[in-house]
Amino acid sequence: MVASSHRINLGPLVGAIDQGTSSTRFLVFNSKTAELLSHHQVEIKQLFPKEGWVEEDPKEILQSVYECIERACEKLTQLNIDVSNIKAVGVTNQRETTVVWDKLTGEPLYNAIVWLDLRTQSTIEHLIDKTPSRDKNHLRHKTGLPLSTYFSAVKLRWLLDNVEEVQQAVASHRAMFGTIDSWLIWCLTGGKSDGIHCTDVTNASRTMLFNIHTMAWDADLCKYFGVPMHILPKVRSSSEIYGLLKAGALTGIPISGCLGDQSAALVGQMCFQDGSVKNTYGTGCFLLRNTGTRPVMSNNGLLTTVAYKMGRDKPTYYALEGSVAIAGAVVRWLQDNLGIISSSHELEMLAGSVGTSYGCYFVPAFSGLYAPYWEPSARGIICGLTQFTNKRHLSFAALEAVCFQTREILDAMNQDSGIPLTQLQVDGGMTTNKLLMQLQADILCISVVKPSMPETTALGAAMAAGAAEGVMVWSLEPEDLSTVTSERFDPQIKLEESEFRYARWKEAVKRSMNWETTHTLETESRGTSIFSSIPLGFYIIGSMLMLVGAKYLAGQSICWNLHLQHDNVETKIIIQM
Repeated sequence: MVASSHRINLGPLVGAIDQGTSSTRFLVFNSKTAELLSHHQVEIKQLFPKEGWVEEDPKEILQSVYECIERACEKLTQLNIDVSNIKAVGVTNQRETTVVWDKLTGEPLYNAIVWLDLRTQSTIEHLIDKTPSRDKNHLRHKTGLPLSTYFSAVKLRWLLDNVEEVQQAVASHRAMFGTIDSWLIWCLTGGKSDGIHCTDVTNASRTMLFNIHTMAWDADLCKYFGVPMHILPKVRSSSEIYGLLKAGALTGIPISGCLGDQSAALVGQMCFQDGSVKNTYGTGCFLLRNTGTRPVMSNNGLLTTVAYKMGRDKPTYYALEGSVAIAGAVVRWLQDNLGIISSSHELEMLAGSVGTSYGCYFVPAFSGLYAPYWEPSARGIICGLTQFTNKRHLSFAALEAVCFQTREILDAMNQDSGIPLTQLQVDGGMTTNKLLMQLQADILCISVVKPSMPETTALGAAMAAGAAEGVMVWSLEPEDLSTVTSERFDPQIKLEESEFRYARWKEAVKRSMNWETTHTLETESRGTSIFSSIPLGFYIIGSMLMLVGAKYLAGQSICWNLHLQHDNVETKIIIQM
């Protein structure tokens, strides 16, 4: 961003709120050239109250949005650009993350449960047990999704079952449910003073409560999960005026675009044609293929989701999606949990210094495995270690893991479509890592193409907002879309080597499976009793009786109360002599 006086008359500008898992950003684009003019970013703190639980503070998220808007507008002013040129604001957000709040007080009733959270694993297993043939795809014909901890409905079910404040608010019709987009739009358009309670079709399609064929909340799905329909937001298209900002530097500006982050990246990458594909490398990794105006059901573990609907009277477009839970999150894990790197740049430097994992393979299944397995029992493993292995090899293995996971979902997508992809368009924070991009090309054996302007997720939200009826400052006609310059990475290793490394990775994935079960979690959470083993219990009881006998013969009296527990059945034994 270089200050220059000619930018005073740039024409219409559009802002985008990009609320992700690890940070919030506000970005301002020129609607005619798609040039990024100003932005500001604030990190978001993740909370881990228990093993497998991931939460964030909804109020912190909201405050970060206000801060980013104010700081980005200040930067515009410093560049001699009139903030009043901003004609609309779009919202893009981490999907599935679930919030319930009180519409009278405006206060969240619990922390936001993040999409990565695993606390609902037992709920999922219970639901699968109840389905015919224990089929996790029981609801796929309506939702396009398997039963998984990933989606919003089971997170909402947990809140309804476990948080008294939520139960009371639902009973008194004060509760509102939403994904992060709904929470932000409601707050920004007035909150408890007539805030707009809505979501868009892309976010709604990630809840498991939305029928992707009728494009509406489904009464049978809500009944299945026990969710009262009166707490749900109104479903709108991805591009229309929802309401006006009620505070801050942009008071009075319409919020007119809303897309879940992966749909926003699809739009920002200009993937409007049937068959076009993009992959986003963020906290997770998400590969989407535009399938046009018909939903395509996967036979290979992919999701069917709503891609976008660019106006109330415009057609709905769908996508096949492969979702990987851990991509950029592995960098934070290596930094915060192991302390072997201090930054993502250091990870690239360490991995580049060896250029190989030396037979080390890393499966970062910290939240189970998503596509194409949908296996919550998997856990992260590192295998192939020798005395020679060091942090450089582990760094390389971590980057390879991101690429191998992408290869798995791309293989599934090629099988579903029957048309192998010849190049992959990429975006997201990790794409600044040139080593990662080269590794990805090598492992996929196709070219990887990265746009020179990496903020495609925010750009997609801005495009949807600027193109909305009543705003109309951004044309989505193919001839009007800005040409994007890009960087290309071509494969540099032999196919045989790529296939060998990929096959070894698949072996490592097998070893990560069935590592964790709900029974194990429950046992650990309540503490393991020495009497939980029947033979061991009899042995200890026998020893105690012998001791009692000895005390009796010695003329001493004794009284013991024993509580034995096995398979949730408690037995009380009183021994008095």
